[in-house]
Amino acid sequence: MIRYPRPLVDGDVVGVASPSAGVEAQHQARLAVALDRVRGLGFGVRTGPLLSGSGVASGSAEARAAELMALMTDPQVRAVVPPWGGEIAIDLLHRLDWDSLAADPTWLVGYSDISTLLLPLTLRTGVATLHGQNLMDTPYRVPAPMAPWHEVVRAAPGSVITQGASEEYRSAGFDDFAAHPDVDEYPMDAPGGWTRLDSSGEVEAVGRLIGGCLETVSHLAGTPFGDVDRFVREHAPEGLIVYLESAESDAADVTRRLFGLRYAGWFAHARAVLIGRTRGRDLADWSQHDAARHALGDLGIPVLADVDCGHVPPHLSLVNGALATVTHTPERSILRQALR
Repeated sequence: MIRYPRPLVDGDVVGVASPSAGVEAQHQARLAVALDRVRGLGFGVRTGPLLSGSGVASGSAEARAAELMALMTDPQVRAVVPPWGGEIAIDLLHRLDWDSLAADPTWLVGYSDISTLLLPLTLRTGVATLHGQNLMDTPYRVPAPMAPWHEVVRAAPGSVITQGASEEYRSAGFDDFAAHPDVDEYPMDAPGGWTRLDSSGEVEAVGRLIGGCLETVSHLAGTPFGDVDRFVREHAPEGLIVYLESAESDAADVTRRLFGLRYAGWFAHARAVLIGRTRGRDLADWSQHDAARHALGDLGIPVLADVDCGHVPPHLSLVNGALATVTHTPERSILRQALR
């Protein structure tokens, strides 16, 4: 029921489109490092014409849609990995030819604003997409027990990808790529681990994985691009594991966004909800944990917070559409994704 793009092999081409933000002059050195890393992994590289675009987006909506479509439907390009997210990828959704994107599926990889494209592609077509590192993060070493995007896109259909909670995470902000373009290691300085919010006890939940960046995908609810009910009917009779991560919203805004998705029915078929670790601000008497607990804690399903996805490194690779099994005990937190 879920269609997985053909796994990549040495010599395949990775396309670099800029459907949201481009790469300005001060970050061109980091871009060169990231592209060299992809080539060093055994892949060819093909870049789109908007890669050096600047401003709120790399180019006009029409130009960005054309660039993405050209790379995603090029038979030689087997994965498309944008440099990073941005702000307004949502303006592409009515400009994309979804049938053409599904005809010969290509891996689309990224997070942040890129999840505004990943999630609709999976929900509308049943084609798997990969929420993981962006291109500019690719030089970083991904610690065990996590898998970088370039390993996941090599996995054959039917494979099981096993990852888990990181022992540590990075509490500070992002590296200065202009000053240090070749940085390749996250300074992990805070203890990791996932937190159950709805109750205590162990968790074992199975469902199809879907989700993305809360600030961007929450705007898809109630539109043809965020039709979770249709996806469940057509592709996910097992139910869902929904994951969401906030880039920067404070705890009150997260509360509002989660309730909006709840009222839109996004959790009606959920077997568990995973909430990513965030640097979003706590309020004086209202924390990020309070937000998720208040909005989701009475759904009768497990709600796990501080999951390693999104804007706080390190990053799990999460395959939208994969059949996921979430295990959480006092000793371990494991996510298994079956590509079937």
